[in-house]
Amino acid sequence: MKKPKVIVVLPAYNAEATLIKTISDIPRGYVDEVILVDDASDDKTVDIARRLKNGEIIVNNDIPFSFFAHKQNRGYGGNQKTCYRLALEHDADIVVMLHPDYQYDPKLVKYFVDFIDGGYFDVMLGSRIRTRKEALAGGMPIYKYFFNRMLTLWENFVSGQNLSEWHTGMRAYSRKVFQSVDYNNNSDDFVFDTQMLFKIIERGFRIGEIPVPVRYFPEASSINFKRSIRYGLETVWESLRFLFRKI
Repeated sequence: MKKPKVIVVLPAYNAEATLIKTISDIPRGYVDEVILVDDASDDKTVDIARRLKNGEIIVNNDIPFSFFAHKQNRGYGGNQKTCYRLALEHDADIVVMLHPDYQYDPKLVKYFVDFIDGGYFDVMLGSRIRTRKEALAGGMPIYKYFFNRMLTLWENFVSGQNLSEWHTGMRAYSRKVFQSVDYNNNSDDFVFDTQMLFKIIERGFRIGEIPVPVRYFPEASSINFKRSIRYGLETVWESLRFLFRKI
């Protein structure tokens, strides 16, 4: 069988402190290309990406690397739209979305790829919520853990799923998902991921998940309490829209 082309996309915003570490840990032999999309960072993310592309910075996996820089900030969802467009233009069969802030372990990419390539699932999610003790020990703020649990419980109830986490920043998709789901009509904000999952469920795609370590530290990106509240309300609204469509 033909080996699928696997592209890792990195939706980046102010990732200068963790970018090289993230790319260095992406496993050789599983990934054919890495594409970074910078969302108008005000740090040195683009400069580091340019040096990586030009070979001025060498990482140990020799995976082809390219980048694209937004001239204006388009938001987390807007960044992902560009990521997926570029990956599909580069003929990806499997697209892995990985935050370049090193909060998620890049070495686990190979397992995401194997589950999709093996035909078990169309979508893979990395769940940070294996146990409450591990999540909090990994630095997840208690209010984020609480919101994550409550929203996930509600989303599972509404959708009929039994996922352990809906709000992870490490996901993988087969190409056919993008060919069926109109992701360009999703929000440009953080609720993009929630909208994506509801559309995936509506179209009957199979979703799998594996546990990933929780790593919160100062350089890792994280929305503040106010944005978390807004995100939570938008998530509830999207779940209600899904419910109304099913009635």
